[in-house]
Formats: sequence, C-alpha cells, structure tokens
Amino acid sequence: MNRSFLFVPADNERKLAKARDSRADALIVDLEDSVASAERPRARQIARDFVAGEDGPEIWLRINPLDTEDAVSDLREVMPSAPAGIVLPKPHGAKDALRLSKLLDVLEQEHGLGLGSTRIMPIATERPSALFNLHEYGGSTERLAALTWGAEDLSVALGASANRDDDGQWLPPYQLARSLCLIAAAAAGIAAIDTVYTDFKDSEALIAYANAARRDGFAGMLAIHPSQVDAINEAFLPDAVEVERARRIVELFAENPQAGALGLDGEMVDRPHLLRARRILQQAEN
Repeated sequence: MNRSFLFVPADNERKLAKARDSRADALIVDLEDSVASAERPRARQIARDFVAGEDGPEIWLRINPLDTEDAVSDLREVMPSAPAGIVLPKPHGAKDALRLSKLLDVLEQEHGLGLGSTRIMPIATERPSALFNLHEYGGSTERLAALTWGAEDLSVALGASANRDDDGQWLPPYQLARSLCLIAAAAAGIAAIDTVYTDFKDSEALIAYANAARRDGFAGMLAIHPSQVDAINEAFLPDAVEVERARRIVELFAENPQAGALGLDGEMVDRPHLLRARRILQQAEN
C-alpha cells in the first residue's frame, strides 16, 4: 500500500505539475474542497488530462460526495483516463462505497477499462452518523483498498471550535474517530491511512505525528504539501534494527515450523510476532 498520498487541487495546473515531480507514492487530484463550485467544469477537464499522463506516481481522484450532482459529473469526465482509485468524501457508510463501486462498474465497461481496476478509499469519519457503522465496510466491495479519516468536516458537524488541544494533540472526539478508522480497516483486512497534518511548516511535529501513526498501525498518511512527503515516506519505512529483528523471527519460525512460541534474545515470541515481522519485511521491500 502507498505510504504517502498528496492532495493537489484539480484546477491548479502549476501545483499539479509540481506534484507529479514529488516523491509521493500517490497523488489525490482534488475536485471537492479545494475547488470552487464554479471552477469544477474546468477542473474536471484539467484532471482528466492530468490523470491520463504516463509519468509520475499513482493518481487517485477525490470526487464530490455521492449525494451531490457533482459526483457523477466528476466520474463521467475523468474515468475515461483510468485513475488508480477514487477517494470518497463524506460517505454515510459502506452503502456509499458499494454504490460508488456499481457506478464504477458501469463506467469501466463503457470505456473499456479493466473491470474492478479502480479502487476506493472512503474518508470514513466526516459525518457523525458514519462513526456508528464503520464495521460495515468489511466485505462491502472488493474495490475497497483502504480507509482514511478526517477531522475538519467532523468538527464542523459537531459544532466544535477546535479539534486539537494547545499541544496539538487530538481532542477526545477525534481520537475516537481516528481509532475507529484504524480498527475498522483492520477488521476489513485493508490498509488504514492517517489523516493530514495541517501545519505543513512544522516539520518536527509532522515527523512525530507520522511516526506515531506507523506505531499505532496505520500504513500511510495523507499530505497537503509536497514538503511533507519525504518525512511521511521515511516514517513508514522500518529502520535497520526492526528489519534485522523481523528477519531473525521469520527465520526462527521457518526452522521450527511446528512451534507456537519460541525464545529469542531472552524473550518469548509467538505467532502474532511472526505476522508483525512479515509485515515489517514487506514494508521494507516497498
């Protein structure tokens, strides 16, 4: 799974060109919050041409919410260029991911694209009601690649004046949303992608946040500025000490395939340690 997803406004050709040269694993061409309503027809044309480009990172498209007329217009304009995935904002729940999947079935068939080739990543926590049914994403559609979450729209919906405390830490409602997203993704067997760190000038805080995200189990993170990409990519790569220990655990179990638990460096390791070790080695190869 991609480590870094960089948002880029679909109506800004200069920023799009700069983003293509970034080291982001994936770009999210944004037709929702960063584009004014009157500019969306032009932005869709720019996005269609940009997605069709051959060079650069994987390209996803953030459409408008499915309960708006803009969403279908976004898809009809850009799908012929075959984006790698669709970022779905403000879903009510898994039913919106399934509805989007059915729309993609039709559009992929119309344009001769591989059926099921376009993946889906919902921003799963932007509506308060969505928090109560995050468990429904599991098994909802084979297109589901990841879940991510957002605090800004949620805080507006809650009527909150802030979503972080004076030290920059998430306040309790947003800690809950973040945790539920992570748990729902794990239950569905897909990647969890942490939300943006909005202060792109504070590189130390970004590094700390990204490291905490990986520690907690997130597979990657959203970015709002190209300057954040390198720090995010670095944070989601295991260091040499982790890789070496993971390799030793995998080798130990390979030598003792019938064992449920084994000793390593004075510590007992069991099957969960083996699964974690395999995951670390997979991350190191990306």
